[in-house]
Amino acid sequence: MTPEATNRGSRWLHKGGLRPTRQRVALAALLVGDGQNRHVTAESLYASAMSNGQPVSLATVYNTLRAFCDAGIMQEITVDGSKSYFDTNMHDHPHFFWEEDGTLTDAPADELEITRLPNAPAGAEVSKVDVVIRLRRR
Repeated sequence: MTPEATNRGSRWLHKGGLRPTRQRVALAALLVGDGQNRHVTAESLYASAMSNGQPVSLATVYNTLRAFCDAGIMQEITVDGSKSYFDTNMHDHPHFFWEEDGTLTDAPADELEITRLPNAPAGAEVSKVDVVIRLRRR
């Protein structure tokens, strides 16, 4: 990992108020080190860490991703109620889920139009709307 990627990862952790442990910095550098947003699963981030010579357990990856979400620097997107993806782009935006290969990508937010939502039940309010558009190739 380059020093620039490590510095970017450390700044990202600082933004979330997280202590920069060796493992957090390594995973953060993989996620945001090149300045691009990422959609990852715990398994794909684990594989990336291992292939980049960053030994870390899968359990640590899961715990670290949860800490990143809790700190507000990453969001979790759930597909099918069981598969979680983690997104470094914290702006509200829809996603495309590609069924054939199980990847998640950003969809153009400016092309999405939600004109009406159902009323929330008594005593509740809508806090967020997640939009996942499932795609398959023809």
